[in-house]
Amino acid sequence: MANIQNPYENSLDPVELTQALINHASVTPVDAGAMDRVQRTLEGLGFGCERLKFGEIENLYARRGTAAPNLCFAGHTDVVPEGAAEGWRSDPFAATIVDGVLTGRGAVDMKGGIAAWIAAVSRFKTVPGSLSFLITGDEEGEAIDGTKKVVDHLQQTGEVIDHCIVGEPTSSAVLGDMIKVGRRGSINVTITVTGKQGHVAYPQRALNPVPVLVAIMAELDARVLDEGYERFLPSNLEITTFDVANKTTNLIPQSASGRINIRFNPAHTGASLQAWIEGVCARHAERTGAKVEAKTAISGEAFLTEAGPFVDVIQDAIRDVLKVEADPSTTGGTSDARFIRALCPVVEFGLVGQTMHQVNESTPVQDLHDLTDAYAALIERYFKVFA
Repeated sequence: MANIQNPYENSLDPVELTQALINHASVTPVDAGAMDRVQRTLEGLGFGCERLKFGEIENLYARRGTAAPNLCFAGHTDVVPEGAAEGWRSDPFAATIVDGVLTGRGAVDMKGGIAAWIAAVSRFKTVPGSLSFLITGDEEGEAIDGTKKVVDHLQQTGEVIDHCIVGEPTSSAVLGDMIKVGRRGSINVTITVTGKQGHVAYPQRALNPVPVLVAIMAELDARVLDEGYERFLPSNLEITTFDVANKTTNLIPQSASGRINIRFNPAHTGASLQAWIEGVCARHAERTGAKVEAKTAISGEAFLTEAGPFVDVIQDAIRDVLKVEADPSTTGGTSDARFIRALCPVVEFGLVGQTMHQVNESTPVQDLHDLTDAYAALIERYFKVFA
């Protein structure tokens, strides 16, 4: 096996790189030069870079080395809007440091994670395999022209990634206390019931869509989807809106619509839930004579990276460097890991996420250095185990 060389004296500073990335106001879908910054930095470390632009979105796949195994890091340079600007202690895109805390939009979600992994990679002149990056500018948006299309491109071109780390801010209270080994799936459904408009005094001449929608929503809401799944909470269905838009007191409306979201564990698939919902809608349409339409958007399937050597490598690196035990969790919302799982096993590990998407998003400077150390230990362990 080839030696792993760690020229620490030539390594990059994760804090300086985080600041440089934050200074690009890359609010989805605007890139603002953030991807150029990443590309220049990686090219300086010997990576071959392929820019992949889909629609308005800038994406990047970079690789150094040709041998297996290929360990990939995935992340996003786009950020959410700054929100109430007057609430910030400083310019959200100025990346200021006060009392050892770096503040700026994207500090933890997830420009800090990208910077820490790049800084960790800069410590390794060679590895017995390959290192790669999959960076998108569309994680915080609709996620249509980002990682999903890059994954499709990599599959079409035969690119092989053996394992992937996603640098989302998974830590809960202290750095390294939580990693994400899976995520629940998510499905959004808008249900529209169309009846017949009429006067409230003559209901026999109309078909009120509201009771039909109420009955559909009640049936969907009443079902216990499951009692949970290994490492997963029970699936949950939430009614997120119910709209009639009727401002007239004596009018039976023409239509009514409602929306639900289901966060589901691997006991279900998006397709199975869609079929169930459409079946319920069809029965109520047949019962009442109303027209019922269900429009479904599956934003991701549930997945789980099973316990084994890859998860062990990550937990062992965290234990050795950060002196904490990482909880292999599946909590939280969706991430681009839902797309990357089609390529390889994937685990998420990054900074403490308590301030992500908030005003004054921030991270202690020390956490950036400590995360870099943990990432470097992870890389070294990975190639000792898998190369």
